[in-house]
Amino acid sequence: MTIKSDEQLNAALSWTKALTKNKDIVLENSNRLIPKGSKVNLKNPPKIKRKLAAWKGRSDRQAFWLKHNNIKKTLLGNAGEVLDELKMARSEILGSKEYDGAKLNIQDFSYDITKNLTEDEIQLPTLINLWFKSLNGFKLEKSQKTLIDQIQNINSSNAKKIAERMISEIKDEESFLKSSLSLLDALKLLDQEKSDGEDNNEKFDEQHEENEESLSNDINEIETDEDPSNEIDLMQSLVDEMPDEKEILQEAEVSIDEELEVNVDFDDNQIGGESSNYSIFTTQYDEIISAGELSNIKEVNRLRIQLDKLIQPHLQTIGKLANRLQRLLLAKQNRSWKFDLDEGVLDTSKLTRVITDSNKPLSFKEEKQSDFKDTIISILIDCSGSMRGRSINLAAVCAEIIGTTLERCSVKTEVLGYTTKHWKGGDSRKSWLQRGGFSYPGRLNDLRHIVFKSAEDSWRKSRKSLGVILKDGLLKENIDGEALQWANERLKKRFEDRKIMIVISDGAPVDDSSLSANNPNYLDNHLRKVIADIYEKNQIELLAIGIGHDVTKYYNHAITISNADSLGETLLDELTELFE
Repeated sequence: MTIKSDEQLNAALSWTKALTKNKDIVLENSNRLIPKGSKVNLKNPPKIKRKLAAWKGRSDRQAFWLKHNNIKKTLLGNAGEVLDELKMARSEILGSKEYDGAKLNIQDFSYDITKNLTEDEIQLPTLINLWFKSLNGFKLEKSQKTLIDQIQNINSSNAKKIAERMISEIKDEESFLKSSLSLLDALKLLDQEKSDGEDNNEKFDEQHEENEESLSNDINEIETDEDPSNEIDLMQSLVDEMPDEKEILQEAEVSIDEELEVNVDFDDNQIGGESSNYSIFTTQYDEIISAGELSNIKEVNRLRIQLDKLIQPHLQTIGKLANRLQRLLLAKQNRSWKFDLDEGVLDTSKLTRVITDSNKPLSFKEEKQSDFKDTIISILIDCSGSMRGRSINLAAVCAEIIGTTLERCSVKTEVLGYTTKHWKGGDSRKSWLQRGGFSYPGRLNDLRHIVFKSAEDSWRKSRKSLGVILKDGLLKENIDGEALQWANERLKKRFEDRKIMIVISDGAPVDDSSLSANNPNYLDNHLRKVIADIYEKNQIELLAIGIGHDVTKYYNHAITISNADSLGETLLDELTELFE
């Protein structure tokens, strides 16, 4: 009987679920060596027996991470990667003490990922992981020992002393993490983390591309062997290593007092869970600023010329669309009147009645206000680093088309933008680090909300300001949930009966500083909650335009624009639908 790869993966998944007592764990095929949230990263298992141990080692270490890594403490840059590998080493050591066979598997895995790497290719975090495990009884190959020798300051008396303390504290996660930070300081990695500059555009691009790559990983088939008995051996070995049912039930029988004690140091928003308590570390450095204040007059004029060049190919289309929409709205205006009023326009149809019956008051009429004119539309644009280039160009052209078209139809519009003042936290993060860098600080960056055009200003007056959206260095990170709250509050203060918000974005909220200090879904969950609240209250209509990305996972009513060719007709269809 031949066991399929899917069955082998499911066996590994079952083992992980049983070990962690987490039924929500899922498998994904990626290159990450550390799980993200509740996702275990495993490729298709090899069919060559000598490679099975390394494959199982990859599975084992991730299961141990999910079981033993409960307090989320993360730094940025190289320091953050080293800290993660120290946390992984701790998880591997603790797990191997519970399951002896896993230790051999992890050793094989570690050798498998390092055996072909040169000194220039291997990363410091991986070396630190190997070094610390070697201090705890893990066997290293000669080539691995040679690579470890290149780590600077690792043989200093201070580093060895800290490592010994970490070994003694390995069962106490909080103490272990504190000592890990001391080790990073001894290795001069914390200084590097604190001194990271704000100009991280290239790193952001690399991170964005890496994320895209991780989402679209190709399944790389490993060498195959025609002997199906090897697959049966794999299944049997996985089953043998699984804890028996009695053991799992015993571990699950935790008293209420013990459970409360365990959860004292944990954040309410566990990885992969719902974000019920969104918090903000500080609003001291946030700002709401008009676009004109971000540039001098000379630069504003230059950027407007740049935007005009982008819009030039669409001028004819814009004119046609504006005319079509204007005719449509005017046709819907069906002039209607309120009659029998004491004042207003004289109703000539009632003159005869007035003459024949003088006791009746003079009749006047008044034209009813057209529905579409009593509307305010707020256009909210994602000004994040991932929007740089073609995406922000499309967003700017979208805003121009929508704004100019609706103004010709006497519909009020405002154009807003949102980003952050700095990369990687700015002053908020500095303040947090000065206060000890405690866990789960909440939102950890300086917001920048931009007013490109207010509802009361005409496009003629505001058109130059919209060009500032193309300013170099403006696009940084995006915290969408708070941006929607800000735009929502602005709309709620308006007197118009109908209020519409159009969000132009390319995807999920991303702020490296906030996500590294909280759980990975922190901003994502908050955005979903804000959107749900807007829909529930039903005071404001919400439409989203995804630039190159489908955003329907967040918004009930959303469209996607991938290129300039589809821009005009798509916007016309949506604007038409809004006023039908």
